[in-house]
Amino acid sequence: MRKIFLFLLAFTSVVAGAQTKGNFEVLDLGSFRLHVYNTNDALGDASYIIEGKTGLVTLEQPLFKDNVSEFDSYVVSLNKPVEKIITNYHVGGTGNHDVMMIEGMPDFVKGNIYGGMIQNFIKVFGNAIAPMPTGNTKEIPLGSTQNWVGVKFSFQKGASTDFPAASIIIGSKVYYTHWVPAKSHVSHLQISSLAAIDAEIAEAEKALKSGCEYFIGGHGKVAKKDMVEFKISYLKTMKHTIAANKTADLFIIALKKAYPNLPGEAGLTDLAKVLYK
Repeated sequence: MRKIFLFLLAFTSVVAGAQTKGNFEVLDLGSFRLHVYNTNDALGDASYIIEGKTGLVTLEQPLFKDNVSEFDSYVVSLNKPVEKIITNYHVGGTGNHDVMMIEGMPDFVKGNIYGGMIQNFIKVFGNAIAPMPTGNTKEIPLGSTQNWVGVKFSFQKGASTDFPAASIIIGSKVYYTHWVPAKSHVSHLQISSLAAIDAEIAEAEKALKSGCEYFIGGHGKVAKKDMVEFKISYLKTMKHTIAANKTADLFIIALKKAYPNLPGEAGLTDLAKVLYK
């Protein structure tokens, strides 16, 4: 997890000026609606609103002030009470509102890894990001299922090499994890060690077995089953490629050959550095 933190520091230094305001899309899933907010910020963050018949649950509030304002205005426009605010991998700009976090995450957020990451965000982005939340935090038991606004939320352990947050099954139709699977090369932010490959394969296989139709995360766009299947196949190919190639340069050549014209080639050098230490 410390490696994730160090790479995020480098990443934010490069993209500090990239944030712009976001856009919303809505998925009507019968018993509830999923409102997806693609922030278009420098970190590629996404935030969510689960709309039930009687109220709203928000998930992963934005970090940048402009996005927080846009997101909060949209929430108000839905004209329903916010029953719960879930902050999972991202604390975001929740102000003085009470929030729900998976057990163990409140202490982790106060620690050196997460706290240091936030301090670096402040150095890089300055006044553009929202202040750290000041509201009360209630912990959600890992392995529990909660029923809010008429929708079931199942909280399961996330990838073992990531922050100690949760994967969340929402209404038996949506699977939330930290990184949305995508048809592209993974970055060194997602895979920061050899152990992370196995952890992410296990997490993706768990997501696939959930029976969910949509797959979302703190970073990336909404995905469907084919993207999860691609991620599993890609990471298994990556394992075989590492085993067959003794150097980082040979690994890059082999992975490019296995996936010609796949987006994300520019990040393979940084990925190889963490895999060939």
